[in-house]
Formats: sequence, C-alpha cells, structure tokens
Amino acid sequence: MTDIPLSKRRPIHGVAVDQGSGLAAALREARGAAARDDDLFLFKQLVARTMSTEATTLLVDAQYGRALLPEIATSCLPMLAFEADVYKIVNDDRITVLPDNLQVADYPALGVDVLKFFLYYGPNDDPRINDRKHKLVQQIGEQCREHGISFLFEPIVYDRAIPDSASAEFADRKPDLVARATRIFAQPEFNIAILKVELPVNLDFVEGIGTARMSRNDAEAAFRNAAEAAGDVPLLYLSAGVTFEQFEAGLKLARAAGVNMAGFMCGRAIWSDAIAVFGAEGPEAAERWMADEGLRRLRLLGEALA
Repeated sequence: MTDIPLSKRRPIHGVAVDQGSGLAAALREARGAAARDDDLFLFKQLVARTMSTEATTLLVDAQYGRALLPEIATSCLPMLAFEADVYKIVNDDRITVLPDNLQVADYPALGVDVLKFFLYYGPNDDPRINDRKHKLVQQIGEQCREHGISFLFEPIVYDRAIPDSASAEFADRKPDLVARATRIFAQPEFNIAILKVELPVNLDFVEGIGTARMSRNDAEAAFRNAAEAAGDVPLLYLSAGVTFEQFEAGLKLARAAGVNMAGFMCGRAIWSDAIAVFGAEGPEAAERWMADEGLRRLRLLGEALA
C-alpha cells in the first residue's frame, strides 16, 4: 500500500468504473446478439488497464474488484467500492446494500488503502430515516479507522418532493441540498477522509453552459458555499452521469469560483462513448478508443483544474 494517503494527494485525477447492473445493461444493448456473459468484466478490465496508466486513482467495484486490481498500474492508487451494486438499494428509504463478498477487514490484505461508499441522501427526509443512514456511515467509518483504511464517502442528494432530479425545480434546490449534505458528513464522528460530492448546480440551467436559469455569479457562489460546508475535509467532484463537456465546464466553473478542490473522480463522462465502440467493433477496438480518446479526456479534465 502507498505511503501517501489519497486525502493528501494533489491533484487527484480519478477514474471510476464501479458501475454494475446499469453498465451491464448498456453493454448488452450495444452488443446485441454478440453479447457475452463476460462483457461487463472485459469492459471494466480495459478501462482499468488503459486509464490507470495516467490516473492517480482508479475505483473498481466489490463484485469484480479482486480480479481487476492486478490490471491497475502500480503508479495508480486502487480504490474499492463497498456496495453490492451502486444502483441496488433496500427499499424506498434508499439505503445502499452492502456486499456479501467483502468486509472492511479484507482491504489491507488486498493492498487497497481507500474504501468508497455511496449513499442516496435526502436532507429533508424523515429524521428517522436519516438517523439510520448516519449510523450506517458512522459504522463504516469506525471500521475503516480500525483497519487503517481511508474512508471516501459519496452522498447523492435527492428530495422526495421533487422526484425529477433533472427538472428546473430540483436545479433551484440542489445547491442547498448539496451544501447541507456536505456539512453533515464533514462532521468528525463519521471519520470520512475525503468527500466525493456532486457539482452543486445543474449545468443544464447555468448561464453560458445551458439555459440561463442561474447566473454564472450565482453558480460560482453555490460552489463556494457547498465547498465551505466541507470545512477541512478534502473534496472530490464526481461527474454523476453528465457529459464530458459539461463536467469539464463544471470543473472550470469550480476553479473560477476559487474552490480549493482536491480533484475529480470521473466515470461515464470519460468512457461511456466506448460502450458503442465495444458493441459495434469489439473489446480491442474499445481499448484502442480508451487509450486514445479516453486518455485525452482525462488530460483535459486535469487541465481544467489548473
């Protein structure tokens, strides 16, 4: 394991390939009749092998993580997700299902310094639901501290009163939701070493990027407010399914706002276009795409932080 923890590294250029059922479905659709049972692993393998040559950290999932770890370049810090499936939650309370093949105690023996845990979080939810979520995050944080593992936590905000998270109404509320969630989980009792957070604005509604519902000045203020809520806990921005161009613009907006971010963790915005190549031309062509266009995108995101 590395002597330099992730929370102390600057800047962090992270790539995530921890998606599960959603990515598997997209690959099946792209491959059609040529689909194979091992397509999901093969795709993850090519992402890990190519992107880790220049990424500072690479995130893999619990299901395939053990097999993917050897594919990660030695210069790249491996990160392992602690979820059964990013999209698998218990019920309407939106509580993440933990893996049945992995324990926090396994991380040191696997040579992994960083555990990532994802959770949907609604600051306006019933306090009883959020109390359960707080206790779960706290338990994972305590186990990470016990085993000498850095805890990276990823809260994705929602509001039950506005089911459509892509709507203009939710965009108006998102800055406050992100800031409140960040402030809560930056508290020391959670033992979180680094927060992986959403961009606090919906770029589709920001002046100069999408429809001008929010001015650029207000967007920059939203970035500053949400970042200040983290206190001394370092922040990584995640792409959360936006396009590459949007995520690049979002990082530049954060930089213009004066946010002292630790870096970024990007998944689909970098490699999602390779799914169609994988489907039409096969794994080797997708790997060539990743080594060319994928790495070019990673470099551009790095430049956006400068």
